[in-house]
Amino acid sequence: MHIFLQVLFILVLVGLGYLVTQRFKLIITSIQLAKPIELNDNPGERWKRVALLAFGQKKMFQKPLVGIFHFLIYIGFVLINVEILEIVIDGILGTHRIFAPFLGSLYSLLLNFFELLSFGVFVACVVFFLRRGVTKVQRLQPDAHRELQGFPIQDAYTILAIECILMFALWTMNASDALLQERQVAHFEPVGAFFVSQHLMPILSNLSTPVLLILERVAWWFHILGILGFALYVTYSKHLHIFFAFPAAYYSSLEPSSKMSNMASVTHEVKLMLGQPVETNTTTPDQMRFGAKDVMDLTWKNALDAYSCTECGRCTEQCPANQTGRALSPRKIMMDTRDRLEEVGKGLAKNKGQWTEDGKSLLGDYISAEELRACTTCQACVEACPMELSPLNIILALRRYQIMEQSDAPAAWNSMFSNIETNQAPWKFNPSDRLNWAKS
Repeated sequence: MHIFLQVLFILVLVGLGYLVTQRFKLIITSIQLAKPIELNDNPGERWKRVALLAFGQKKMFQKPLVGIFHFLIYIGFVLINVEILEIVIDGILGTHRIFAPFLGSLYSLLLNFFELLSFGVFVACVVFFLRRGVTKVQRLQPDAHRELQGFPIQDAYTILAIECILMFALWTMNASDALLQERQVAHFEPVGAFFVSQHLMPILSNLSTPVLLILERVAWWFHILGILGFALYVTYSKHLHIFFAFPAAYYSSLEPSSKMSNMASVTHEVKLMLGQPVETNTTTPDQMRFGAKDVMDLTWKNALDAYSCTECGRCTEQCPANQTGRALSPRKIMMDTRDRLEEVGKGLAKNKGQWTEDGKSLLGDYISAEELRACTTCQACVEACPMELSPLNIILALRRYQIMEQSDAPAAWNSMFSNIETNQAPWKFNPSDRLNWAKS
């Protein structure tokens, strides 16, 4: 029986590991369809950003209470996985608490620490449940934000529920284990009871030893299968930021957030007109596109940002256009970009890694012209984002295509563009009169 369970565990571990690996490969392939961009300068500053933004969650603490609870979940996720390592090794080798004999009294100290962390994770999840469902924080409500309707709100509650259930499974396993130790059942290493799970022991103490053995094994399997299943589910969830927050922080822009990048294609043409040296451009006029129509026209950093978005809504909460009732929601821009990337990924999977046009695009099918025009480029969304992701870069790329390729701009905008071209100012008067206002 033990051999059968070992083989079963290894098969499950390998199977889920394969599915998770394939899922990440597909996501990375989808990201790599986007345009290349060099972001390898100043590695020291970039690693500092990883330490502060990803590991330290510096900007999360702009809302201190939320920051503390989020940090509890984060640090619990990282450190409790050390215990998962022991469970995986036990499952493969058919052992039980394999680290206990080697660590001695330190083992009990570590497990007590992990249980306290797991309790912190449980409390934080309950608080986040209450924030969404009872106090109803505005930026987290699907009634107020259409991008949260359907799967996004279900995903948020599902993740919180899963984490609570997994913590209960861990405590049940440890409480059953402690009772079996007291009854001196063979193979149960005497490591004692732990801070949190010991409170479940009185409830379970009336169970017979055979029932406790079954309960301990069921809790063990439920916990580890839940963790492995969670790892696969996360790749379809907003909680993918658990993995992508670190590269997103490393490759974040080191320039001031107010700086807008020039379009390489336009810069190339301007330099040619001015007689300045330019790099050889192998792009033909037919291939040249101003701005972005679809995710393939964005940069891979834009695509990475979309997958790294936590859907926290801080960007939308701070957006003045959204506050005044306009259609724009920076969070929706990120979510729409990720949804389109997911659709592209499905196309890649269907066609064995080759992309074929499906008649859809990010601009039009996901993000409307009205949303793009509502943006004032104030940078509030970038400043508010805990990971310094940039919905604005995506908005600018799409709006450039909308105006320069589709000539789709309001009459007032076209008049302004014409004035800038002829008078070097947005207003229709002689360039020599531009500074008359300062003479009064």
